[in-house]
Amino acid sequence: MPTFGPQLIGETEKTLGAILRRNLDGTGLTEPEWVTLRLAAQNERRGDLATLVADRAHFPDAEALVAALTDRGLVADGTATDDGRALMAVVWQRTETTSGPIWDGLPADDVAATERVLNALIDRGREVISAYR
Repeated sequence: MPTFGPQLIGETEKTLGAILRRNLDGTGLTEPEWVTLRLAAQNERRGDLATLVADRAHFPDAEALVAALTDRGLVADGTATDDGRALMAVVWQRTETTSGPIWDGLPADDVAATERVLNALIDRGREVISAYR
Protein backbone atom coordinates (compact mmCIF):
# COMPACT_ATOMS: atom_id res chain seq x y z
CA MET A 1 0.00 0.00 0.00
CA PRO A 2 1.50 3.38 -0.97
CA THR A 3 2.20 5.96 1.71
CA PHE A 4 0.94 9.53 1.59
CA GLY A 5 2.40 11.37 -1.37
CA PRO A 6 2.09 11.72 -5.13
CA GLN A 7 1.70 7.98 -5.76
CA LEU A 8 -1.19 7.56 -3.31
CA ILE A 9 -2.95 10.69 -4.55
CA GLY A 10 -2.37 9.64 -8.16
CA GLU A 11 -3.73 6.14 -7.59
CA THR A 12 -6.77 7.61 -5.86
CA GLU A 13 -7.38 10.00 -8.75
CA LYS A 14 -6.96 7.24 -11.34
CA THR A 15 -9.37 4.93 -9.50
CA LEU A 16 -12.03 7.60 -9.13
CA GLY A 17 -11.44 8.66 -12.75
CA ALA A 18 -12.10 5.11 -13.94
CA ILE A 19 -15.40 5.10 -12.05
CA LEU A 20 -16.31 8.50 -13.48
CA ARG A 21 -15.60 7.38 -17.04
CA ARG A 22 -17.99 4.43 -16.55
CA ASN A 23 -20.62 6.83 -15.20
CA LEU A 24 -20.20 8.98 -18.32
CA ASP A 25 -20.93 6.06 -20.67
CA GLY A 26 -23.72 6.97 -23.06
CA THR A 27 -23.67 10.69 -22.26
CA GLY A 28 -21.31 11.62 -25.07
CA LEU A 29 -19.15 13.47 -22.54
CA THR A 30 -15.46 12.94 -22.07
CA GLU A 31 -13.89 13.36 -18.65
CA PRO A 32 -12.53 16.84 -19.54
CA GLU A 33 -15.96 17.85 -20.86
CA TRP A 34 -17.56 16.67 -17.61
CA VAL A 35 -15.10 18.72 -15.57
CA THR A 36 -15.81 21.72 -17.79
CA LEU A 37 -19.57 21.27 -17.44
CA ARG A 38 -19.27 21.03 -13.66
CA LEU A 39 -17.20 24.20 -13.57
CA ALA A 40 -19.80 25.88 -15.79
CA ALA A 41 -22.51 24.97 -13.29
CA GLN A 42 -20.44 26.57 -10.53
CA ASN A 43 -19.32 29.56 -12.59
CA GLU A 44 -20.40 32.87 -11.13
CA ARG A 45 -18.31 34.94 -13.55
CA ARG A 46 -20.48 33.99 -16.55
CA GLY A 47 -18.78 34.36 -19.89
CA ASP A 48 -15.28 33.66 -18.58
CA LEU A 49 -15.56 29.89 -18.46
CA ALA A 50 -12.51 29.04 -20.61
CA THR A 51 -10.24 31.01 -18.27
CA LEU A 52 -11.80 29.31 -15.24
CA VAL A 53 -11.32 25.87 -16.81
CA ALA A 54 -7.72 26.63 -17.75
CA ASP A 55 -6.97 27.89 -14.23
CA ARG A 56 -8.77 25.19 -12.25
CA ALA A 57 -8.47 22.09 -14.43
CA HIS A 58 -5.28 23.00 -16.28
CA PHE A 59 -6.72 21.86 -19.61
CA PRO A 60 -4.71 23.43 -22.46
CA ASP A 61 -7.74 23.10 -24.77
CA ALA A 62 -10.18 24.89 -22.44
CA GLU A 63 -11.58 27.08 -25.21
CA ALA A 64 -12.28 24.05 -27.41
CA LEU A 65 -13.97 22.24 -24.51
CA VAL A 66 -16.24 25.22 -23.82
CA ALA A 67 -17.01 25.54 -27.54
CA ALA A 68 -17.93 21.85 -27.81
CA LEU A 69 -20.28 22.05 -24.82
CA THR A 70 -21.77 25.28 -26.17
CA ASP A 71 -22.36 23.64 -29.56
CA ARG A 72 -24.19 20.79 -27.80
CA GLY A 73 -26.41 23.27 -25.94
CA LEU A 74 -25.03 22.25 -22.55
CA VAL A 75 -23.33 25.60 -21.86
CA ALA A 76 -24.32 29.18 -22.71
CA ASP A 77 -22.75 32.44 -21.57
CA GLY A 78 -20.22 30.58 -19.45
CA THR A 79 -22.72 28.63 -17.37
CA ALA A 80 -24.56 25.33 -17.62
CA THR A 81 -27.90 25.41 -19.43
CA ASP A 82 -30.98 23.52 -18.26
CA ASP A 83 -29.99 20.67 -20.61
CA GLY A 84 -26.48 20.71 -19.15
CA ARG A 85 -27.85 20.55 -15.61
CA ALA A 86 -30.20 17.72 -16.57
CA LEU A 87 -27.32 15.72 -17.99
CA MET A 88 -25.30 16.43 -14.85
CA ALA A 89 -28.20 15.06 -12.76
CA VAL A 90 -28.05 11.79 -14.70
CA VAL A 91 -24.33 11.45 -14.09
CA TRP A 92 -24.71 12.44 -10.40
CA GLN A 93 -27.34 9.72 -9.94
CA ARG A 94 -25.05 7.11 -11.47
CA THR A 95 -22.17 8.38 -9.36
CA GLU A 96 -24.21 8.17 -6.16
CA THR A 97 -25.12 4.59 -6.96
CA THR A 98 -21.65 3.40 -7.96
CA SER A 99 -19.31 5.40 -5.75
CA GLY A 100 -21.53 6.36 -2.81
CA PRO A 101 -20.47 3.25 -0.91
CA ILE A 102 -16.83 4.32 -1.21
CA TRP A 103 -17.51 7.35 0.99
CA ASP A 104 -20.02 5.76 3.37
CA GLY A 105 -18.83 5.21 6.91
CA LEU A 106 -15.63 7.22 6.75
CA PRO A 107 -14.97 8.90 10.11
CA ALA A 108 -15.96 12.60 9.99
CA ASP A 109 -12.70 13.70 11.61
CA ASP A 110 -10.68 11.81 9.00
CA VAL A 111 -12.72 13.33 6.19
CA ALA A 112 -12.23 16.84 7.60
CA ALA A 113 -8.48 16.29 7.96
CA THR A 114 -8.25 14.93 4.43
CA GLU A 115 -10.13 17.94 3.06
CA ARG A 116 -7.72 20.30 4.82
CA VAL A 117 -4.66 18.47 3.53
CA LEU A 118 -5.91 18.15 -0.06
CA ASN A 119 -6.95 21.82 -0.17
CA ALA A 120 -3.51 22.80 1.15
CA LEU A 121 -1.90 20.69 -1.59
CA ILE A 122 -4.07 22.36 -4.23
CA ASP A 123 -3.14 25.83 -2.95
CA ARG A 124 0.56 24.99 -2.84
CA GLY A 125 0.41 23.38 -6.26
CA ARG A 126 -1.24 26.46 -7.73
CA GLU A 127 1.57 28.57 -6.29
CA VAL A 128 4.13 26.33 -8.00
CA ILE A 129 2.21 26.52 -11.28
CA SER A 130 1.92 30.30 -11.11
CA ALA A 131 5.71 30.51 -10.79
CA TYR A 132 5.98 28.93 -14.28
CA ARG A 133 3.87 31.63 -15.91
